Amino acid sequence: MTPAATDPAAGAPVRTRRRPGRVPVALLVPATLGLVFLVLPVAGLLARAPWATLPQRLADPAVLTALRLSLLTATLATLLCLLLGVPLAWLLARVEFPGRRVVRALVTVPLVLPPVVGGVALLLVFGRRGLLGEWLDSAFGLTLPFTTTAVVLAEAFVAMPFLVIAVEGALRGADPRYEEAAATLGAGRWTTFTHVTLPLVAPGLAAGAVLCWARALGEFGATITFAGNFPGRTQTMPIAVYLALETDLEAAVVLSLILLTVSVVILAGLRDRWLTGP
Repeated sequence: MTPAATDPAAGAPVRTRRRPGRVPVALLVPATLGLVFLVLPVAGLLARAPWATLPQRLADPAVLTALRLSLLTATLATLLCLLLGVPLAWLLARVEFPGRRVVRALVTVPLVLPPVVGGVALLLVFGRRGLLGEWLDSAFGLTLPFTTTAVVLAEAFVAMPFLVIAVEGALRGADPRYEEAAATLGAGRWTTFTHVTLPLVAPGLAAGAVLCWARALGEFGATITFAGNFPGRTQTMPIAVYLALETDLEAAVVLSLILLTVSVVILAGLRDRWLTGP
């Protein structure tokens, strides 16, 4: 803990900061190696980029189509996560009910579940012979696998835990007295939620939504398993990168650079105050 001194005039404790000492070599060396391990692959990607032909490759219709589809599906997946994930986060943070720990564990399963397994699970549920897919096909004629909708569902499945965890943490850190004050003034639960609770957790909600969008943009395993690879319909940027590796390494590097650029922009947009403490 930070040592405290007493102000003789006011009698109140005054915090003092510790002076930074020498960094132990036993910590500095592995920390440096860890940084190099994380930065070196990015440096290698930048070093191998075909900068001379980059404008022409970026103008390739196939690249633009994959990028447009990725941006669209990631945005739709994030909207779906917001619609379903925010109420779920509120339920976990504000309501005591039997089995809440089990529900929270189930929400985080996609974080540790291999994406390909998630794609198989989605097929078993929404496929033409799946638990819900067979009913959707017979009742409404809806076939979800290997469609753009399947891409959105796959991305939402793997990305929603990021949103739920961020919003639940923000809700737990918010002062409930504001909500109680709104209730005593006659505000209903929905009015309190929309006019008091959501503004209180807005930074956490925004951070969770951006992380959710970034995770959806980079999704590969569940997408290719559940939605397949059809240019213009289900071929997202990660799938295009994987396929380009087999035929054109420079094209794969260009596609990877686009995803890298988006990732850097996302991190810059989150700002340090959303990712780190004071």
